[in-house]
Amino acid sequence: MIKEINQDEYEGLDRTKPMLVEFYSKTCGPCKMLAFVLKDIEKDRPDFPIYQIDFDENIALKESLDVTGFPTMLFYKNGQEVERMEGLKQKPLIVRAIENLLN
Repeated sequence: MIKEINQDEYEGLDRTKPMLVEFYSKTCGPCKMLAFVLKDIEKDRPDFPIYQIDFDENIALKESLDVTGFPTMLFYKNGQEVERMEGLKQKPLIVRAIENLLN
């Protein structure tokens, strides 16, 4: 499940459950390419929550989370950020991080 959210929705998330939160920009080429990778992952894991946050529209949130570039993926488990990936990443690397969250 991929869903675009804003700061208020992010603050309401139950981050104790494993999830991926991606910060992106609509004008970012690597972000657009990563969107295809995440959609492909969603096909394989439709129940795994993936949230997207527009970097430019949620400035206070990105600053509070120390997100300095895009795309940036934050992986959560048990209420904590357990991994962070910056830039365009290949599907196997992202899938491995998700599997680590679920194990």
